[in-house]
Amino acid sequence: QVQLVESGGGLVQPGGSLRLSCAASGSILIIRAMGWYRQAPGKQRDLVATITLTGGTNYADSVKGRFTISRDNAKNTVYLQMNSLKPEDTAVYYCNIDAVSTTATRMTSWGQGTQVTVSS
Repeated sequence: QVQLVESGGGLVQPGGSLRLSCAASGSILIIRAMGWYRQAPGKQRDLVATITLTGGTNYADSVKGRFTISRDNAKNTVYLQMNSLKPEDTAVYYCNIDAVSTTATRMTSWGQGTQVTVSS
């Protein structure tokens, strides 16, 4: 079993910043990739950013230059630093991992989601 605990969401004014965190725990041997996705009301869940085990990153065009994804492999934790936030960034943000369990099974897991609201 794997648990993902997210934190850091909240209400922020346009132009402000937030930092999301997601800590993974459980029967994890190695986490191949970690990522953040978001889902606004009435819309599909979309990729925001991903990061590989060796630090390779990928971003949605809409967040390039404003968001930065990073990870701490020793803590099995992924972060999303969000700067210059816009109202259109408002969504529930979900953490995702692509991992290998201690029984050598490949698995993917989602966090419970954290609300980010950008409004004046």
